[in-house]
Amino acid sequence: MFAPRLPLNEAERIAVLRDMLILDSPPEERFDTVTAYCQSRFGVQIALVTLVDSDRQWFKSAAGLQVKETPREISFCGHAILQDEVMIVPDARQDERFADNPLVIGPPFIRFYAGAPLTVSSGHNLGTLCLIDPRPKSLAPEEVEHLQVLARMVSQELERAGSGSAAAT
Repeated sequence: MFAPRLPLNEAERIAVLRDMLILDSPPEERFDTVTAYCQSRFGVQIALVTLVDSDRQWFKSAAGLQVKETPREISFCGHAILQDEVMIVPDARQDERFADNPLVIGPPFIRFYAGAPLTVSSGHNLGTLCLIDPRPKSLAPEEVEHLQVLARMVSQELERAGSGSAAAT
């Protein structure tokens, strides 16, 4: 297992995330609607809106998963925020970054992962809209595009939630 490396702009990214005042906030229907839709539309067991904090990934919305956060060092989303395109892992057992990850060899037994970065107007990737399933899977090009559009919508909603803060400027 490889722990995700930190983005070059990590201090700024964390400051933007925390300035939004959304971490540890209560569930909101606008995010829960998106994860429920993703779960159904993409035929996956789990869909999440994640925010990658300094030492954890926290779930603003979780469809199909009961936990609220996991350690950043074992997160798939920590890897996904390092790029601007959707990160797809068709079978985590076959990917050296994740094959022995506790989330792969134990609950929720991740095999498939697709994470679209949540990029805010400052250019920082704060987290992901991600899809998880215990079966290997792939996405068609139009599904990847659909996930990207939904991630942009979630990013806009995150900024709306943090409006009035330094992150929204």
